[in-house]
Amino acid sequence: MSSTLFRTKKVEQSILDTEEPEHALRKSLSALDLTVFGVGVIIGTGIFVLTGKVAKENAGPAVALAFVVAGVVCALAALCYAEFASTVPVAGSAYTFSYASLGELPAWIIGWDLVLEFALGTAVVAVGWSGYIRSLMDNAGWHLPAGLGSREGAHGFGFDILAAALVLVLTGILVLGMKLSARVTEVVVAIKVTVVLVVIVAGAFFIKTANYHPFIPKAEPVPAGGGFQAPLIQLMAGWAPSNFGVLGIFTAASVVFFAFIGFDVVATAAEETKNPQRDMPRGILGSLFVCTVLYVAVSIVVTGMQHYSKLSVDAPLADAFKATGHPWFAGMISFGAAVGLITVCMILLLGQTRVFFAMSRDGLLPRFFSQVHPRYKTPHRPTILLGVIIAILAGFTSLSELAELVNIGTLFAFVVVALGVIVLRRTRPDLHRAFRTPWVPFLPIVSVLATLWLMLNLPAETWIRFAAWMVIGFFVYFLYGHSHSRLGRHEEITADQIPKHEQ
Repeated sequence: MSSTLFRTKKVEQSILDTEEPEHALRKSLSALDLTVFGVGVIIGTGIFVLTGKVAKENAGPAVALAFVVAGVVCALAALCYAEFASTVPVAGSAYTFSYASLGELPAWIIGWDLVLEFALGTAVVAVGWSGYIRSLMDNAGWHLPAGLGSREGAHGFGFDILAAALVLVLTGILVLGMKLSARVTEVVVAIKVTVVLVVIVAGAFFIKTANYHPFIPKAEPVPAGGGFQAPLIQLMAGWAPSNFGVLGIFTAASVVFFAFIGFDVVATAAEETKNPQRDMPRGILGSLFVCTVLYVAVSIVVTGMQHYSKLSVDAPLADAFKATGHPWFAGMISFGAAVGLITVCMILLLGQTRVFFAMSRDGLLPRFFSQVHPRYKTPHRPTILLGVIIAILAGFTSLSELAELVNIGTLFAFVVVALGVIVLRRTRPDLHRAFRTPWVPFLPIVSVLATLWLMLNLPAETWIRFAAWMVIGFFVYFLYGHSHSRLGRHEEITADQIPKHEQ
């Protein structure tokens, strides 16, 4: 049985599967669409929601350095993603890459991980969007009934109806087609980037240098009872759990890392790209660079406008302008954030449905979910199923708890992809690679080490939740996936079945 757990799926077979009429996605995306998708999903929660949280709780003004650290780690992983996405232009991102290089069980593990990552990511962003909408409604004098505006309603019970409604609407848009999704994204991204630039330019006039002192706040011990909420590396090393200080920067980087997961979502759309060999690397690397620069600039401006200890967790940018006596800017930012977070939510949902679709097409999940809509050529069944589940999740769950769990899933995927590049270089040196990761195996190894360091800076409680999800995944695989795998029944394909461009 051990040999079947690590059976790999040939790249040629993966590409061949994309040509089955009932399971083929429509190729409609260009390089511009991919770049817009990348910017659309990367610029979002990190700026509009998480900046205030990590500055206030972990890093202070040094949150700008945390964004740099996270950006560097992402850049290392992005180079590995770019090679895979141009070599294996198939839906599924890290799941598909792992299947071609490491084997079926590792692919299942990463696919199971990505399903959780994108689902929780969508829920986190929907909750953040709801917070900005409620802020706008409150400014206009409109108030939702108690219990429907957030998770904390009357008698401790509440349901965030706005977050759930957003997920359901976006689910419908994704069912109707990728091109429609791309057009919606382009309009929203234009609004969002404009707002970000306004924050940087206008906010620079309200900076008070005194707010930067201390730039790296002195380390503070974690309150009693918060042991498992401390970074795992501190517990393993026997250090007294603490926030802030130099280690606080790395803790903050592991949290704001959530804001950079956009480029790996771009990779999930490889199968729906007209020229993936050329356009995927451009979309992945270009969007990551632009967004990292904007992230650092915004975090410097916001922590200069308002002392980090006073920053809001729910809407830090808008509230920073309110604190300086400029509510008009605050209203505009709330509007831009609310609009901008829509694309983040939609693209994360898109990424999750494509991974689920790819796993279903391989037989690891029921094949019922791999049939595309006869008219729209979208994976409508998993999109609707997951959309409803995530809408419920977004209505009931907490922002901070979800964000950290999403991060560990993303980081784990980065480790697997980096290792996969090394393995596939050795096992399939004959493959045409439109983009080649430089300095292999040195760069992928550095990527793995940097990623593991950020993972160790996540709370031990997050590791426990992640381990529980992985255990559930193992049960599902051995009870269903292993015996229903299509690869187990079709180990080989003949030369005449290989697409001509791969021969």
